Amino acid sequence: MRKSLAIVLLLAAFASASGLLIGWAIARARHGAAKTAAVASHAVTPAGDSTAKDGAPAGEPMVIHFAKDPVPTPPFLLADLNGETVSTTQLKGKVIIVNFWATWCPPCREEIPELVALQEKYKDRLQIIGVSMDEDATPAEVNTFAAKAGINYPIVMGKDIAKEYGGVPGLPTSFVVNKDGGVVQKHVGLLQRDEIETEVRALLGLPVNATIETFADTGQIFLKNAERATDLPDVDMKDLTPVQKAVVLKRLNSESCTCGCGLTIAQCRINDTTCPVSRKLAAQVAREVKSGAPAPTPPPHTAGSSD
Repeated sequence: MRKSLAIVLLLAAFASASGLLIGWAIARARHGAAKTAAVASHAVTPAGDSTAKDGAPAGEPMVIHFAKDPVPTPPFLLADLNGETVSTTQLKGKVIIVNFWATWCPPCREEIPELVALQEKYKDRLQIIGVSMDEDATPAEVNTFAAKAGINYPIVMGKDIAKEYGGVPGLPTSFVVNKDGGVVQKHVGLLQRDEIETEVRALLGLPVNATIETFADTGQIFLKNAERATDLPDVDMKDLTPVQKAVVLKRLNSESCTCGCGLTIAQCRINDTTCPVSRKLAAQVAREVKSGAPAPTPPPHTAGSSD
């Protein structure tokens, strides 16, 4: 009886151990399969890879916009932070991105790896130029920051350069220049990798998954071109005669906004469509012209960042 009981207990223990071994083997097999699947998925769609086999950005087709009559990029001849000469006139034949940034600007820092990757990918066909707007950092400090960030394109110190480009409404701001030296687009704020790379590829004549549309620069790129605009954001001129509308536009391009921006009313409306001051002033001018009220004699507009 005791022998039979011992046999039964031994068989039960063996079955239990076998179950544990089988369960461990299944778990290992499942873990291995999951790991293999994860590796396969990563191999199919590498992290951070947003390009198709031909190098063009993948995904849904996008629409990109270029100025149809681009203004020549303001020339400058400066030494970068490493003492090398940077001259826009020597860069004809390349696409140029003039990137205004600062070390203290979070979105500027966020887009640096994307700019580094673009410069590396398109090398001799693209030239990115970083223009530091730092006022509280010395060139040496900016250069130290650039080295730590792995920046592979020249950086110049350039508040005066910003004036040449008509002022910088915010940081970061990037001007895109075609191979002939014409400024075809301006991006205010954090660059979108797919968009900027598509623009670069299109300007280089490479395949793109996009439709290209053109526009007249009426201040979208250079604020001084606001005088070309026939309409302004949130300025109601639909009830004006053509003559009255011309008078309104002339006044808006000659009278200063009082919000402190240093721009004309027209430039402020284009530069900051949310500005309540320029919106109110523009509406007031439109009402005065429509009613036939004589225009006040404003102080002459002093060109500031709009030069």
